[in-house]
Amino acid sequence: DFVMFWWHHAAAQVAAGHTRRMGLITTNSLRQTFNRRVIERHMAAKPPLSLAFAIPDHPWVDSAQGAAVRIAMTVGARMGDSGVGRLLTVQGEHSTLSGEVAVQLDERSGLIHANLRTGANVAAVVALRANAGLSSPGVKLHGAGFIVTRAEAASLGLGSVRGLEQHIREYRNGRDLTSTGRDVLVIDLFGLTADETRKRFPAVYQWVLERVRPEREQNNRATYREQWWTFGEPRSELRPMLMQLERYIATPVTAKHRTFQLLDLGVLADDALMCIGLADALALGVLSSKVHGAWAAHTGSTLEDRPRYIKSACFESYPFPSHDTGLTPALTGRIRQLAEQLDAHRKARQAAHEAVTLTGMYNVLDKLRSGEALTAKDKLIHEQALVSVLRTLHDDLDAAVLDAYGWGDLRVALADHTPAAAEARAAAVEALLERLVALNAKRAAEEAAGTVRWLRPEFQLRQRGGEQASIETGEEEAEAVSATAPVAAVAAVAKRPWPAGLPEQIKAVADVLTQTPSAQGLADLEARFTARGRWRERLPVILDTLEALGRARRDDAGWRAA
Repeated sequence: DFVMFWWHHAAAQVAAGHTRRMGLITTNSLRQTFNRRVIERHMAAKPPLSLAFAIPDHPWVDSAQGAAVRIAMTVGARMGDSGVGRLLTVQGEHSTLSGEVAVQLDERSGLIHANLRTGANVAAVVALRANAGLSSPGVKLHGAGFIVTRAEAASLGLGSVRGLEQHIREYRNGRDLTSTGRDVLVIDLFGLTADETRKRFPAVYQWVLERVRPEREQNNRATYREQWWTFGEPRSELRPMLMQLERYIATPVTAKHRTFQLLDLGVLADDALMCIGLADALALGVLSSKVHGAWAAHTGSTLEDRPRYIKSACFESYPFPSHDTGLTPALTGRIRQLAEQLDAHRKARQAAHEAVTLTGMYNVLDKLRSGEALTAKDKLIHEQALVSVLRTLHDDLDAAVLDAYGWGDLRVALADHTPAAAEARAAAVEALLERLVALNAKRAAEEAAGTVRWLRPEFQLRQRGGEQASIETGEEEAEAVSATAPVAAVAAVAKRPWPAGLPEQIKAVADVLTQTPSAQGLADLEARFTARGRWRERLPVILDTLEALGRARRDDAGWRAA
């Protein structure tokens, strides 16, 4: 990212003493996970850089070109005695007759973190091993010809050709869940060679040959051109994650409202959805609560003005409640029951009324909570979607999840969405985030000492090659499974083919570092792959690239995920 290169370059001039301050206007993506690691690196350096001034999200209108984007402004300086900076946040904005945007700003003072906010330092939380391997974006097609209607699928043999039901599947993207569904299927030939496809499903082969291959032959990436009959990103990590499950949790990556729902295993998710490999309604309930909603809003990024759910920041670092926080068997049952009711209620209302969408439901819910008057359209949605029922389900679920964390004292303030209670609610959200950050640190310390509260131990331990560790299930009376050996992989290391293209090679090395808790030397990384030729010579360069991108770090023991 050229923007981050110049931010790094300017910050380096301050660190070297060549200038006292640096300031840049950038896009608001500066706060996103990978970009802000550049800022974190300078804030952790010696001497450290502090943010003396910041506006995280501000309108920028170019009337001549008709461009309207969102920007961030940052000023960096050498850390002073306190490191206190001025943080301005947009509270309101409206267009003027001249085409400019009038902006109302709120100013606060404090230590400004890398995600351009004060208060709880959610940018400093770490990924938890308890959550590892359970989240993945859906598949990325790189070929519109893979998508078929039900009539087209039937003409290709679905329902009459044996085995084809495993390769023509239900397909969903973000808009299918939040708006009106497209009711389409997708051809998924993952695991088949071109020859196998032609032999077993000749009609499907011809369909993809004529509708996908011409598009893929124009792609610059060699693997996309050479393996034209399969998705560009088939998500090999997603498929084992969902095996042995009858359903899984999904949320749109980019959406105005953060909602989670259960999808049947037969549904293949698009990369506009983040998939969570958990079937338990307890997890659905926790993720659907205001507790996780606040966490996701502050740890994720944005696309224009819409929140984005980032798996590393929003899910992998999130500390779930356990018996040490107050999660009892009774509360576990209560959360599961409410989550199942919530999921069933929304799906039933959408099935009963074609015009009812998730976005419409939650727009009306927001108005109900704030006391805003409903329009005629809102009233119709309220009646058809039974939004007041939706509200009570969420209120009860929020209360149960807060109790599971032992934070019932925040319940009243978090539940009041009226304008008069805005200040008290903001303080409660800040307190909630501070407690979650502290719980993340506690969980990380537990894991370093050998106790991991795996969310799905039977799968996660198998994926880690039989790693031994103390396991906590989250039930009050559950007994920890004591380790007979230190936390370490005790099974043979699984090898994977060395990818052909450089972007795929960088991703493969990053995945190994992310999935491996211990530091990796060059020899350790070489043992993870199989290939011929001089591919090992690229590893040092790839590692340096990952370090520059903030995705890897080096210490005396070797390389680790950043």
